[in-house]
Amino acid sequence: MKRKIIIAGGSGFLGSLLIKKYDTGNNEIVILTRRKSYKHKNISYVNWDAVTLSDWLADLEGGDIIINLVGKSVNCRYTESNKKEIIDSRVNATLAIGRAINKLKQPPKVWINAGSAAIFGNSGDEIKDEYSETGNGFSPGVCKQWEAAFNSIETPYTRKIFLRIGLVLQKNEGLLKPFTRLVKFGLGGKIGSGEQYLSWIHEKDFIKVVEVAISNEAIKGIVHCTSPFPVTNKDFMKALRLVCNMPFGIPGPAPFTKIGATLIGTEAELVLTGRRVVSKVLEEKKFRFEYENLENALRDLIN
Repeated sequence: MKRKIIIAGGSGFLGSLLIKKYDTGNNEIVILTRRKSYKHKNISYVNWDAVTLSDWLADLEGGDIIINLVGKSVNCRYTESNKKEIIDSRVNATLAIGRAINKLKQPPKVWINAGSAAIFGNSGDEIKDEYSETGNGFSPGVCKQWEAAFNSIETPYTRKIFLRIGLVLQKNEGLLKPFTRLVKFGLGGKIGSGEQYLSWIHEKDFIKVVEVAISNEAIKGIVHCTSPFPVTNKDFMKALRLVCNMPFGIPGPAPFTKIGATLIGTEAELVLTGRRVVSKVLEEKKFRFEYENLENALRDLIN
C-alpha cells in the first residue's frame, strides 16, 4: 500500500535507516531539512527551520505518517550554548510538528516522535520500564522538556507515540565504529567501573518497533525502544572483543576517560553512566525481537 511518509531530521543515522526502509519506489517520502529544497525520485527534501510554520506545511498535507527525529547531537561538550541548543532543537521541532498537524486539512494517522532512554539518568542496575520514575540532572531534564512539549499538543485525529530510544547499534555507523576500532587496537577493556548498563537495540529491531507502532492502533503514548536484555559496559566490551577475535582489552579508567572526552570535545558521562531500560509495552503487545542476544547482534553488524 502506497503511503506518504514525512521524516523530520531524516539526514541523521536513524533517518537514513528509515529512508532505506521506506524508499521502495512505491512510497512518497518527504524529508524536512535545513538544507535547500529539492526532489530526487520519490523523495522530496523540503527546507524548514524546525521552529516556524511556513511553506513546508503544504508538503505535509495528505501525509499518512510523521516521524520526528530532530535533535542536536549530545556528543559534544556541555557548554551553556550547547545545552541550550540541545534543548531548543528538540522542544521547538516537536512543537512545530504538533502545531503543523493541527493546521492540516488531512492530518496524518500517526505521529511518532523520537525521545531518549536517558530520561532515567544514571540509574544503576534498577530495571526501568515505561511506568518507572524518571531521573534527575541535565540529560533527564532535557528529556522531560522534550516529552512535555510533545504532550502539550492535542491531536484529535492523529495517534501519538513517543519512542524513548536506547543505543541503536548500526552497521558501519554510530558507536560501533569507534568502539570496534578501539577493540582492534587492544584498547577494548571495560570503561570506568564497567558496571554501568547499556540499553541497546539492533537497527533492524528499531525499524520493526517503528513499523509496529505505525500498524498497531492500540499502541500510543510512551514506548521504550530497547532490547529486552540490557548489558553492562563490561559485558558489552567483552562481547565486542569476542566478535572481533581480540583476546584482551586494556581497560579505560574513569579519570583517563574524562581526559580523553575533553580532548575530543565530548562528555565522559555518555560512557561512564548508564541505565537498564526495557519495554513493558512491547512485552505486553507480544513484540518479537529479531536480535535479543547482544553477541548475535554484533556478529550480524560487524562480520
